[in-house]
Amino acid sequence: MNALDYAIIVLYFVVVIGIGFWYQRRAARNLDSYFLGGKSMNWLMLSMAGAMSNYDISGTMWIVTLIALFGMKSMWNHWMWGFLMGAFFMAFMGKWVRRSGVMTGAEWMLTRFGNRRDGRAARTAYSLMAVVTLTAFTGYAFQGIGKFTAVYIPTGLPPQAAANVCAVGIFVLTTLYVLLGGLYSVVVTNVVQTAILTAASVVIAAVAYMAVSPELLAQKLPEGWASLAFPWRLENTAALAGTGYAGYELFGALVVVWVIKGLLLNLGGPGQMYDFQLFLATRDAREAAKVGAAWSGFLVVRWAMAMGIALLAVIGTENVSDPERMMPIVLHQYLPMGFRGLVIAGLFAAFMSTFSATVNSAASYLVRDWWQPLSGAGADSKSLIWASYASTLFVVLAGTVIGLSVPSVGRIFSWIMMELGAAFVIPNVLRWFWWRLNGSGYAIGTLAGLLAAIAVPFLPTEQPLFVTFPTICAVSLIGCLVGTWLTRPTDPEVLVTFYRTVRPFGAWGPVRAQSGFSTDQLNAPSESPTLALLNVLLGGTAVLGAYLAPMYLVGHWHVRAIAWSGVTALSAVVLYFTWYRTLPETERETRSDDWEQAEPAR
Repeated sequence: MNALDYAIIVLYFVVVIGIGFWYQRRAARNLDSYFLGGKSMNWLMLSMAGAMSNYDISGTMWIVTLIALFGMKSMWNHWMWGFLMGAFFMAFMGKWVRRSGVMTGAEWMLTRFGNRRDGRAARTAYSLMAVVTLTAFTGYAFQGIGKFTAVYIPTGLPPQAAANVCAVGIFVLTTLYVLLGGLYSVVVTNVVQTAILTAASVVIAAVAYMAVSPELLAQKLPEGWASLAFPWRLENTAALAGTGYAGYELFGALVVVWVIKGLLLNLGGPGQMYDFQLFLATRDAREAAKVGAAWSGFLVVRWAMAMGIALLAVIGTENVSDPERMMPIVLHQYLPMGFRGLVIAGLFAAFMSTFSATVNSAASYLVRDWWQPLSGAGADSKSLIWASYASTLFVVLAGTVIGLSVPSVGRIFSWIMMELGAAFVIPNVLRWFWWRLNGSGYAIGTLAGLLAAIAVPFLPTEQPLFVTFPTICAVSLIGCLVGTWLTRPTDPEVLVTFYRTVRPFGAWGPVRAQSGFSTDQLNAPSESPTLALLNVLLGGTAVLGAYLAPMYLVGHWHVRAIAWSGVTALSAVVLYFTWYRTLPETERETRSDDWEQAEPAR
C-alpha cells in the first residue's frame, strides 16, 4: 500500500460519511423516513441497495475460498443462502411483500395472523429470530472485515489480534453513517458503492484474465475443476483439516440439504431480514417486482471478480495457513498502485453495504416491534429516532462480541445459513402458502427451531449439516403443527383481508371462496401460480447463466462462457413475454397497520 492507495480509501470514507450527514434531517422526520425512505425511492436504486447488501467482504472471501478449494462445483454451496432469490422476488414474492404495507417483517405477522394474542406472539417470535440472525450476521461481518483489513494495515500484532483491532475501527466508522441517515444513506451510498464495486470487479477480472492462460491452468488445476458435476464423496480432503470446511467430505449429501434449504428459503420470502425492508420501501407492487428482477443483475460482476481472485490464489499463493486470507493476499500482490486503492475502497463499500443494511434492519425490528409497542401511543417521533440510534449501537456491540468469539468466516456463515436458517424456513413457507397456520403455530414452530439451532454448537460432538439441518426442520415443523391444531384458527376476517390484499397462491381454498374475487380476477395473468412458477424457473436459469458465464470467461473456458451467455439471453427474451408483459398495473398502496404516523421532527 502507498500514499495514493490510502488517499483513495480515505476519500471514500469521507464521501459516505458525508452522505450520512446530508440525509440526517430527512431521515429524522419519522420512522417511515428512517427505515423505509418514505416509500418514495426509485426501484432501480433499491435493487442496487439489495444487490450490494449481499456483496460483502466476508461473503466474497468465503466465495473465493470455496472456488479455490472445490472449483466450479462450489456453486452448489450457494444454494444454502438462496442465491437464485432474484427469480422468486421478480416472479411473485416481491409484490406479495409490498402489498403487505407494513414496516418490518415482524409487523407483517399482524396482517397475517391478526392483533390477538397469537398474532402478537408470532410477531414477537419473528422479531426475536430476526434480531438474533441479523446480530449473528454482524458478527460474521466482523470476522471478514478484520481478516481483510489486517493484511493492509501494519499493527505489529499477531494475526487474529490485528484482525480484531482493524474490525473494531471499521465498525466505528460505518456505524457513524448508519446512525445518521437511516435507509436514505444506506440506499444512496449503495448507489455510489455499486459504481465503485463494478469498476473494481472489472479491474480484478481483467488482471486475472491476463495473468492466467489455459496452459498454466491445466498445470495447476486438478482434472474436473471447471465442471459443475460433483462427487458424493470428496477425495484428498487433507487440505481441509483444521479449517471451517473440514466437514465437506460427503459433498453430495451436503448438496442435497443446500438445495432443499435454498428452495425453502426463497419460498418463505426475503430471507436475510433486511431484504424485506427494501421491498416494503418501493412505491407499489409493480416496482417491487422490478426490484426483484434487477437484484441479481448488479451481482454479475461479483462472480467474475471472485473467480479472478481464486485463480490468482491457485497459481500464485503458497503456504497460506488460513484459506480465508487468500483474497486480501492476492489483491496485495497483484494489483498495481492506484488500482489497489480503488479495489480496496470498493470492497470496503461492499462491507459497508451489507453492514448498514443488516444493522438498519435489526434496529427497525427492535424499535418497531419491541420499543414502540411497549412505549405506547405517547412515544413521539423524536424519541423513536433516539431509540433507533440506541438499537443500532446495541446491535453493533453485540455483533462485535460474536465476531470476537468466532475464529472462522465459513463456520459462522454455515451455522447462520443452515442451523439457524432451519429454525424458521418451515414456518416462513407455511405462513404464505397454508391458510390454516395460525400465530401460535408460527410462534411455537419458530421458537422450537431456534432453541434446537442454538443447542447445536453445544453438542458434545460436531454433527454434519445433513444431520442437523433436517433435524431442526423436523422440530420446527412439529412445533408448527402442534401449535396450530391445539389452538383456535385465525379470525376469518383477518384471513380474508390478508388474502384480498396480498393475493398469495397455495392452499387458500376456504379463504379464497370467501374473498369475493371474481373468476377473472383469480385467473388474471399477474396472479397465475403456473405463470409465477414458470417465471421462477426462467429467472433462475437466467441468473445462473449470468453468474457462470463471466466466471468461465475469466478462466479462458470460452465455449462454456458463450453457452451460458446464450442460456441467459434466451431466458430473458422469454421472460419479456411471460413476466414483464404480465406485471400488475401501477398502484399507489397505503399502509394498512394500526400505528399512527408521527409528525415530522422539528
